[in-house]
Amino acid sequence: MKLGRRTALKAGAGALAMAPALVRAQAALKLPMATVWPDANFHVVNARRFAEEVKKATGGAIEIDVKSGGQLGFKGPECLRAVRDGLVPIADYLNTQQIGDEPFMGIEGVPFLAGSAEELKILHKHIRPEFEKIAARNNQTILYVVPWPNQYLHLKVKAEAVEALKGIKIRTADKGAQDIWASAGMAPIVMPWGELLPALSSGAVSGVSTSAVSGVDGKFWEFLKFFHATNQQWSSDIVAINNDTWKKIKPEHQKAIVELARKLEPEFWDSAFAADKDCAKKMIDGGMQLVTPSPAMMADLRKRSDHLMADFMKRVPASQAPIKAFLAEVKRG
Repeated sequence: MKLGRRTALKAGAGALAMAPALVRAQAALKLPMATVWPDANFHVVNARRFAEEVKKATGGAIEIDVKSGGQLGFKGPECLRAVRDGLVPIADYLNTQQIGDEPFMGIEGVPFLAGSAEELKILHKHIRPEFEKIAARNNQTILYVVPWPNQYLHLKVKAEAVEALKGIKIRTADKGAQDIWASAGMAPIVMPWGELLPALSSGAVSGVSTSAVSGVDGKFWEFLKFFHATNQQWSSDIVAINNDTWKKIKPEHQKAIVELARKLEPEFWDSAFAADKDCAKKMIDGGMQLVTPSPAMMADLRKRSDHLMADFMKRVPASQAPIKAFLAEVKRG
């Protein structure tokens, strides 16, 4: 079948009209983001919100595709290196799991350093510049940082004194938590999230040191009975982009992304503490009991782990100035 001249011209004009849209679609830079957390986790919800806003702010030029649940094959402690080496262009990773590469990343794990969300914000003011330096020397740029909320000790038994914890085998996410609970006489092991549920199911561990958010992610009520509000440490997720990838993004789009991250980060912080309250309620609704440790038990925990701050500052000299500045600002010696 032959096309008439007018039909052919119309077809050609239509193709030309569509060309800019096609070029824009072809020019979009697609960036898979690695994260080990499941879809419902607030960090993943935040990442998807960020991705949507980045697409809007860059007119569709940058598309971040959040790959939750470790789909890309990287475990939590591998993610800083994966971004550094360009194995993945962008990732959302837990800072305290990166201490094998960058020991300073464990600073929030110093026991009982920040006593509240307000103190944590002050701590971040002092440690964020060092995080930025670490990112730079690992070939990446930090886009935003969001803390995990309050930490709990999830157990099969109700512990009303430190002595009741002796010998209980628990999972921790990082060495900082491992050291804290070892000082309390427990038998903690560091284990990636992906290995935890089989370990709980088999009885390989009898408890978990983590947030209520993770407790809901893992449906801990199927394995455990009590969660104790010890709030012994903090940790944060860092969203960082590989610098070779970053350089491929136009300056105006870089500016838009940085401004967007700065705008959303406080909202994401709020979401962390909202998630704590929501998930603590879900844990109770699931059948678990929230335990508030006595002042005597908390004092004992602090006493037993007190040496870990000095140990950390000695092991990581770069931590000394920010910790001292933080303690001075919150008026603690």
